[in-house]
Amino acid sequence: MEVRDKIKLLPHSPGVYRYYDSEGTVIYVGKAKDLHKRVAQYFVPPERLNTKTRLLVGKIADVQYSVVDSEADALLLENNLIKQYKPRYNILLKDSKTYPWICVTSEPYPRVFLTRRVVKDGSMYFGPYSTVMHARGLLDFFYSTWPLRTCRHTINSDTILRGKLRPCLEFHIGKCRGCCVGKISTEEYGGWISEIVSLLKNGVGEVVREYENRMKAASDSLDFETAQACKDRVEQLSKHYSRSIITASRDTCADVFSLVFESAGSEAVLEAWGNFLRIRGGAVVQSLNLGFMSRIEESRESVLSSFIAEIESKFGSLSKEIIVPFLPDVTIEGVKFTVPERGDKLSLLELSVKNAREYRFGTLRQREHTDPDAFHRSVLLELQKALGMPVLPEHMECFDNSNIQGTNPVASCVVFRGGLPSKKDYRKFKIKTVVGANDYASMKEVVNRRYSRMLAEAPDDLPQLIVIDGGKGQLEFAWQALCELGLNDRLTVVGLAKRLEEVIRVGDPYPLFLDRNSQALKLLQQIRDEAHRFGITFHRSLRSKAAVKSALDDIPGVGPKTAERLLMHYGSVARIAAADPKDLANFVGPKLAQRIREALA
Repeated sequence: MEVRDKIKLLPHSPGVYRYYDSEGTVIYVGKAKDLHKRVAQYFVPPERLNTKTRLLVGKIADVQYSVVDSEADALLLENNLIKQYKPRYNILLKDSKTYPWICVTSEPYPRVFLTRRVVKDGSMYFGPYSTVMHARGLLDFFYSTWPLRTCRHTINSDTILRGKLRPCLEFHIGKCRGCCVGKISTEEYGGWISEIVSLLKNGVGEVVREYENRMKAASDSLDFETAQACKDRVEQLSKHYSRSIITASRDTCADVFSLVFESAGSEAVLEAWGNFLRIRGGAVVQSLNLGFMSRIEESRESVLSSFIAEIESKFGSLSKEIIVPFLPDVTIEGVKFTVPERGDKLSLLELSVKNAREYRFGTLRQREHTDPDAFHRSVLLELQKALGMPVLPEHMECFDNSNIQGTNPVASCVVFRGGLPSKKDYRKFKIKTVVGANDYASMKEVVNRRYSRMLAEAPDDLPQLIVIDGGKGQLEFAWQALCELGLNDRLTVVGLAKRLEEVIRVGDPYPLFLDRNSQALKLLQQIRDEAHRFGITFHRSLRSKAAVKSALDDIPGVGPKTAERLLMHYGSVARIAAADPKDLANFVGPKLAQRIREALA
């Protein structure tokens, strides 16, 4: 049966569909509220699909589906099938490292320790934690607050009665109460474990309230020693968790999801960086960063749904309230999605977004060293999106003028290819037709000279992006030069003003301000600074040569060769002026030496 015929038979029910290629390999897995409508959306006239989706549809040879009871079930099944089949065109996790968990064993005297392996042995696992430092910090706090055992012995009533174990050093220094020899009851020890589990599950709020109630009850019964102990424990807990308290209300319990997207270009995959925060009692008790990528352009709602499904598979059941920047494309029974506009919940979302951005920045910086080609391409994609360019700026050129009160006016042109300097293509210009300090006319002359020559010698090597070091005036005259050459429709030109680092665009009265931390702005700053450095170096060189020429060439009897010999011998004009008269006379003759000394005096 043909694929299109199968689609007609799909039910109007929630479920998961799988696309297969001609070799029987699963190439895409998707979820749907209505299988029939969702799958039919792929098989429409090609002009209604984007490039990547057309490529996917062209490879579909078969479709299979599974019906489920709800959208939430479809989301979880989709997540599991993606992990099983790893389809080429699906959103895939980019972070495959193993995260640390805190394990609380199911023994009579439970152990609490750090692990990276989750074993179904009846123990409780809390996590995963995005950094091992966070998990170790919690363990250190637990061991400093409660005298928990650290040994790995099997301790039960039999081993205690038979006296098979002896107390270790931890017992003698007061860090353990002697579980191995029955010095503490399982009830008392279990109370500590219950408090630790409550902290790991619900944050500090619930435990603090319990101790405050105990303190009040002890105080009412005049048991001031117990009341003081409870007060000390409250202060200890509050002090440790004070860095994690980020909301005004201790009753805040929610999951927070945020995403930062990297837009896709004509040949690029969509990327996203996500952050998850679990808030219990107003404190962050769990946090995780994940990266996603897809070979077809997925909607941001779909990416968020995949993120939520992945977190549920890692952490278990979700909170009753989930704070998100926008609504996902699924609904989950018993879960309320909140898009906050103000207050503590908005602060939580902003914190999560900040973490996602930092994760994206760190990932890109790491990629710069481990995979520089992918890093530079992602920066170019970011710049293409920011400037609204139709093509990727693989070839960029930047112009800068340099002069001091109109003397020795020069200009520089630096070239970047693939986001990197191409120094062999750098060019420097002496201003020929402009008199005085006229930066606008100088810019027009240089741009005209540069691209009239390129049109004659290498018309296929024109840049996609031209950056002008300056504001609206320089940009306007550069644009006039390009219009005169007929290049105004073939490339993009922008100006980069130094004072506020604002991007000026032709015909736009309002400047474009890029994020100060964006890699796109940093690339523009890099090419602008390189053009300035190259131009200043050339200008200084001309000024030095001009100074030497005016000092020696105006002396009668000193020709170019004599001046060159003098500079080679003494090193500079200043040293010639300070030379010993006898030494100078021996070098060029007494009469010429006298004229040189008089001219340089």
